This record gives sequence, C-alpha cells and structure tokens, in this order.
Amino acid sequence: LQYTRGTVTAFAPFDARADAEALRKAMKGLGTDEETVLNILTTRNNAQRQEIASAFKTLFGRDLVDDLKSELTGKFETLMVSLMRPAYIFDAHALKHAIKGAGTNEKVLTEILASRTPAEVQNIKQVYLQEYEANLEDKITGETSGHFQRLLVVLLQANRDPDVGVDEALVEQDAQVLFRAGELKWGTDEEKFITILGTRSVSHLRRVFDKYMTISGFQIEETIDRETSGDLEKLLLAVVKCIRSVPAYFAETLYYSMKGAGTDDDTLIRVMVSRSEIDLLDIRREFRKNFAKSLYQMIQKDTSGDYRKALLLLCGGDDD
Repeated sequence: LQYTRGTVTAFAPFDARADAEALRKAMKGLGTDEETVLNILTTRNNAQRQEIASAFKTLFGRDLVDDLKSELTGKFETLMVSLMRPAYIFDAHALKHAIKGAGTNEKVLTEILASRTPAEVQNIKQVYLQEYEANLEDKITGETSGHFQRLLVVLLQANRDPDVGVDEALVEQDAQVLFRAGELKWGTDEEKFITILGTRSVSHLRRVFDKYMTISGFQIEETIDRETSGDLEKLLLAVVKCIRSVPAYFAETLYYSMKGAGTDDDTLIRVMVSRSEIDLLDIRREFRKNFAKSLYQMIQKDTSGDYRKALLLLCGGDDD
C-alpha cells in the first residue's frame, strides 16, 4: 500500500552524513541549536532519519536518540524522539506503552486498533512478537475486560471482509439486526454490534449506516451513544468513524487533543508523527471542513516554542 497523502516526503538531494554532521554540531558543546535539529528531522522522512542515525553512529560512535534525549527537554524532546522511532515499530511501541505498568491507556488501544487496516494490524502483531517477545493479544486481554475486550480481540484478528461488491439484502439484514439489538430492545445486545462492526467490509458498513438511518431515523453514532457507555462506547464510535473516514476520525482526534483547557500532547504527537507520511494532507482538509479553522492555526494557537515550530513544519502548511 503506497501512501501519497502525507506532508512529509523523501528529502532531495539527501546526504545522511552531512545531516549527521549538522546534528552533531548543533548538539555539541554548550547549549543546543534546536532550530537545526527540528529543521532536519521534520523535513526528512522516516527512512532517511534512520539513515542519519546510522551515519551519526558511524561518524561519531554516538547514539543519535540518546544525544537528543540528553540535549532536549519536555514535549519538544518527546516529539523529536518519536520522529526517530522506526516507522515499522511505531504502533507496536505505542501499544506496548499503553498496556504496561499501572493502568491501561484505553485511548491509545482504541485509536490504533480502530484506525489501522487489517494488513497494518497483522504487521503490528508480528512486530510486537519480534521486538517484545510477547503476544499482543494476550497482553491486551490481560489488561482489559468485558465487551471492550471482546471488540479489541475481534479487531486484532484483522479478518475484516474484503471490499468486493455489496449485497443489498445483507445490508438490509445487518441494519435490521443492529436496530433490533439497540433501539428496539430493552438493554442492548452488544455482541451484535461487535460482530457486525468488527467483521464486515468497509463499503458494506457504509451502506449499512445509510440503511440504518432510513430504518431507525437515527445515525448509528447516536444509537451507540445512547445504548453503550465507557470504553466500549468510545471504541465502537471510533470504529464507526474510521469506517466512514479515517482522515475525518484523525481530524477530530487532533481537534479534541487541543480543544479546551490543556493539550493532550501525547495524542497530538502520536497522530502528527504517525500520519505525517500517510494521510496528513487529507486530515488537514477534513479538519478545515469540520472545525471552521485550519489544523495549522489550531497548533499555532495551542502550542509554543520549538515544539510549535516542529509541529507546524510537520503540518506542512495552512489551509485558508
């Protein structure tokens, strides 16, 4: 799958050794030249950043990530270190940190497992096993429970039906089953929601949502909101939103990471870094359409310093 809707692409002409030398100079001696660091790391793609790290070690016998950690601080450090994480391990690493120690970060489990394609989920499971010598599904089931756990397990199977033609009779049937499992029932049959939303193809489900609206007079999101609660509700809503549009889901995720008092910097960094080479241009477009301001403007208003400069470079431009 070739993604071409990212804001960060391969830099040309690229010279890993020259970049490594510039970074060493920027961090050597007293004080750090943060501007050089952020300019290089946000304008090279992940594959190039890995080459720079390799050249850095070859030339200076030093680990670039360790140097970044010792020279930078705070959110800016977190962002630069996240940019340096190899792309293939990014999601596995985020999941590992979401399920370690006291308390599980359900938000991270929800965001990643609702939005990644089946192929990406298969890849995450393999990488998790290789890197951490542990089974991701076992780790997740050990830390979660109930219907929330069951839907996560369904998504982890990565067996969503392929997108081949839509059977209108089956669309009608699924819409009726969801209607009877939610609005028409005292209590909710969560299992029906889990099975249908977790296994049917994307194009089929988009038709089911339209049909559901026709039958019930409600958007499926409204029903989920009324009939479920807590972590399960958040996960079902994330799945529905990602079926409708992954970029729209991430636009909303970014919006709420910055809206109101305080910023959820972990989410802001995770989404900006993980989507920067995939679909950040589409996310920007959805953001502008749905929130009456651009992603660029919101980052500008909500962050500061080198952290803001780096995020704006990743954002790649304004949409006004």
